Amino acid sequence: MVEILSRELLAENIWQTKVYAPRIAKSAKPGQFIIVRSEERGERIPLTIADYNAEEGSITMVTQALGASTRKIVAKGAGESFSDVAGPLGRPSDFVAEDINELRKKRFVFVAGGVGTAPVYPQVKWLHEHGVEVDVIIGAKTKDMLIYTDKMRAVATNLYIATDDGSEGFHGLVTTLLETLITEKGKSYDCCVAIGPMIMMKFVTLTAKKFDLPCVVSLNALMVDGTGMCGACRVTIAGKTKFTCVDGPEFNAYDVDFDEAMRRQGMYRTQEQRAAAIAAERAAGHKCNIGLDK
Repeated sequence: MVEILSRELLAENIWQTKVYAPRIAKSAKPGQFIIVRSEERGERIPLTIADYNAEEGSITMVTQALGASTRKIVAKGAGESFSDVAGPLGRPSDFVAEDINELRKKRFVFVAGGVGTAPVYPQVKWLHEHGVEVDVIIGAKTKDMLIYTDKMRAVATNLYIATDDGSEGFHGLVTTLLETLITEKGKSYDCCVAIGPMIMMKFVTLTAKKFDLPCVVSLNALMVDGTGMCGACRVTIAGKTKFTCVDGPEFNAYDVDFDEAMRRQGMYRTQEQRAAAIAAERAAGHKCNIGLDK
């Protein structure tokens, strides 16, 4: 059992949960993820590590409650426990292994979409702690869906916000803002990292390509088993089959077959919708039975 230390609502249906997992906290590196089971027979849910504190022995995860299993995760609060949390899993971000002096010569831009802002944070934090300049673009539909802006502002060289409705920051898409920074603001970058919805990462990749800007994306959302056993997270990278959980979750964006990945993601979404419908029917039946008993 893994103790929950705190739970906090960040935005509508988006929760931050901190758990006591000292071994994971001691070993975790930027870019890695964990697998969470809320209960013994629960579904294995892959979540990127949003933060970790080796001294405190804690790791932080951010979960958007969209399906039956994620709703079970966010329903638990401080003092309760998850059945298990496994990790850290996956390969750390490539920059962790780079020569620090060479790394400090580079300028990064991170593009975060929605809940993807959470896994961007530990990467930017690590780079900041090692003296690397990083610009960050955070995108959301509206200002009420923005998360981690204050935390990100504390570690980013520059923070830019884009909202679809213009309620905060730049009025428009993150791709348009990225292009504006390069073409109109004179920004120059050595690497772009995009984490967020698959469609967003696809179009960030297309935008980066216009400027011959190296680009990395995280495909964490495709995972199921998380250990390479089930094969559900297979993706086509540079024409070859790779497994997101053991070969990733980060890949060279130009090598990713995004259209195939989105089709697979759509298949899992359909299965989740069926599970949610069954859960709703059971809940309705349970209420009905209670009424009859009375």
